[in-house]
Amino acid sequence: MGIFSRNYSKPGPGVPKDTPRKKGAARFFELLTRDLGDLSKLNILFSICITPTVAMFIAGLFGYVHMGISFILSMILAFPVGGAMVAYVYYITKMMRDDPSYVWFEFKRKFIENYKQAAIPGILCTAFIQAQIRLWIGLLDQLISTGRWDILWILIALLSVIVFSMIAPYIFLHLAYVDLNTIKIIKNSVLMSFGYLPRSFMGVVLGGIIWVIFILYLPVSLFFLPFVALFFISLSLLLCLSWVWPPFDSYFKIEETLLGRMEEKEENDENEET
Repeated sequence: MGIFSRNYSKPGPGVPKDTPRKKGAARFFELLTRDLGDLSKLNILFSICITPTVAMFIAGLFGYVHMGISFILSMILAFPVGGAMVAYVYYITKMMRDDPSYVWFEFKRKFIENYKQAAIPGILCTAFIQAQIRLWIGLLDQLISTGRWDILWILIALLSVIVFSMIAPYIFLHLAYVDLNTIKIIKNSVLMSFGYLPRSFMGVVLGGIIWVIFILYLPVSLFFLPFVALFFISLSLLLCLSWVWPPFDSYFKIEETLLGRMEEKEENDENEET
């Protein structure tokens, strides 16, 4: 079997159609153990898509390329990030809908469908993340040189990270599932992130906990960089979407609509056969 293939014809114990889904932590670990291989493949595909812009940003950060040139080039190289993020979010929510598929096929299909509309959101998200990294490096340099933190800037940085991380998942979920223009998607995402504030915030906390631990244990945690490329991004996103996806799905009735279309198609196929 190839790395992007999966044998769905293999006999298994099966699950009764009307069996209710598990909830909470039990559901999370069920998805994690069942789809660990697909999560790793998604992580690798996404890492490939973001490697050019990340490499250019690092080159500028360490002075190998002029900071201004590095920023411009990294933004150009961030063009595929939005489409990759849409495909990433879409496939993880397919897992949450118990809709098995082939990682490479679905990732490629959703990327091609959405990369143009998702380009600007992806570039803006990349710019925000790079700005945050530079800000925190500056705050750390200040601490080393003066022995004190600028509390105001720390609060601004933390608040902006929380708000950004609350809104961003909704933007890419909209791009994956809802046919709206980009301005309406951003507006709707802001409203939903605060309308479902407890779930949005928990998505930020649980989705970000891996990265907080990684940062706190630098430079020792750098030894785990291979695991970032193999798994950490998927785990973070799965934790976040475990909280964000249910209200989004309920609001737009996505799973209900998709199941209805599937049943209608099956009924039409049966009618054609008869």
